Amino acid sequence: MIAMWVKVRVKPEGRERFLKAIEVDALGSERDERDCFRFNVLQDQQDRNVYYFYEVYRDEKALEAHRAAPHYAVWRAAADTLEGPPQATRCDTVFPAATDYWERKSARV
Repeated sequence: MIAMWVKVRVKPEGRERFLKAIEVDALGSERDERDCFRFNVLQDQQDRNVYYFYEVYRDEKALEAHRAAPHYAVWRAAADTLEGPPQATRCDTVFPAATDYWERKSARV
């Protein structure tokens, strides 16, 4: 599994456009990508212009498929709403350790 923790800072004047675009990407990722197991968007409580994405993919191939998806293009088209580049950290999933925990979502698709 590949987990991603991505931090972005949004320009205040671009927030609404950013939120519309990232919603399309997040919902499309979980709905349309069999091997995208999680795509959550969180807002920092201390700085309302900072957002975090928590994403989990089966493998590198699934991450590549995500980046080729139409909903990802919607997000990339709104990248000019950001103050600076996204800060991405790749992680390995530890708990839950069972692969079938993550695959339960894909069985519903």
